[in-house]
Amino acid sequence: MEITLGKIFRGDRVIWIILLLLSLLSLLIVYSSTGALAYRQASGNTVYYLVRQLFFLAAGFGLMLLMVNVIPVKIYSMVANYLVYFSIGLLLLAVAFRFAGIGEGSGRTLGLGPISFQPAEIAKISLIIYTAKILGKKQKTKGDLFKAFKRIILYTIVICGLIFLSDFSTSALLFATIMAMMFIGRIPLKYLALVIATGVALIVLIYYGADLIPDSVSRAHTIKGRIERFIHGDPNSEKGITQADYAKLAIYEGGIFGKGPGHSDVSNYMAAAYSDFIFAIIVEEYGLILGAGVMFLYLIFLFRGVVIVRRSTRTFPAFLVTGLTLLLVFQAMINIGVSSGALPVTGQPLPWVSLGGTSLLFTSIAFGCILSVSHQNQVNREVQKQPVQVNVPDEDVEMEK
Repeated sequence: MEITLGKIFRGDRVIWIILLLLSLLSLLIVYSSTGALAYRQASGNTVYYLVRQLFFLAAGFGLMLLMVNVIPVKIYSMVANYLVYFSIGLLLLAVAFRFAGIGEGSGRTLGLGPISFQPAEIAKISLIIYTAKILGKKQKTKGDLFKAFKRIILYTIVICGLIFLSDFSTSALLFATIMAMMFIGRIPLKYLALVIATGVALIVLIYYGADLIPDSVSRAHTIKGRIERFIHGDPNSEKGITQADYAKLAIYEGGIFGKGPGHSDVSNYMAAAYSDFIFAIIVEEYGLILGAGVMFLYLIFLFRGVVIVRRSTRTFPAFLVTGLTLLLVFQAMINIGVSSGALPVTGQPLPWVSLGGTSLLFTSIAFGCILSVSHQNQVNREVQKQPVQVNVPDEDVEMEK
């Protein structure tokens, strides 16, 4: 049985174990935190969202197994350009739908027939794959690094700019990940510093000019409001408890050991207890001990990502794992920071734990790419360990000749 499972669940076993543990936690906490949502949208069927989450987690595992066992890593490099173009097209389509008043008002979700998804999820993975491809090819000279910087930053500005119109936090998360990849990829600091300075100046400009930008163009008012609430406090707290206040209350009530599975009271009053603030509900029910354990799992995942990168023999897989690992870990730390009040409210879910649909499938694609590279490293090591066969002439034959 162990040999059979080892042949199916290929790649880093530690990451597979982390995913299994996070899946179990996800099912428990989603079932507990969606009670109020079930009464609002599922006619009181509290099992509905549990089954839904179980379905998407199972589909995610199936997708990862398909990627690890069937799709070679080099395929991702071959389709990188097409994925970027496809992502830009979807983002432009979402922007057009938003201005035309079609579908969801915020422009985050794009509905194509019965399928509804966020184009930003595809764009995140596509841009990271493209960046890994360019960094992997342009490493020989300073001229190559400058060419890589120009090509990467061009698509980064376009994709992050389009995402920014409807989702600032995802745009900032992706931008930070690409900058970290370029830093690791030996792009000169003077180029990165110039881009970062420009980004900071843009945020300052948006903050002070938010009142001049219509809501139909971007979410500038939302960005400014979140920054002000984080710095000066939320004025709505004087009228009642806000979502961020509920999250802090959940952590406070959870204490060290928690109130027990299914005993969350705060989740009944939070609109995003099952996604943006799910870490607070974890602490409320299971205590700071399990909360620290969840953070530890993501740190272990980060360490395993570093191990996979060090074992990679080619540049593209190494940069690919670097980007996807940083993206997932950054997202997890942001969700934890928002739930604990250390960061402004952003709307980033906890990877592989928060309630999700197609976004969970895109997260599984990221994990699948990492596991595929890990499996390829294992195959390369096995090939290197095989003894080299040298054809030695038979002495008897030589003697007869």
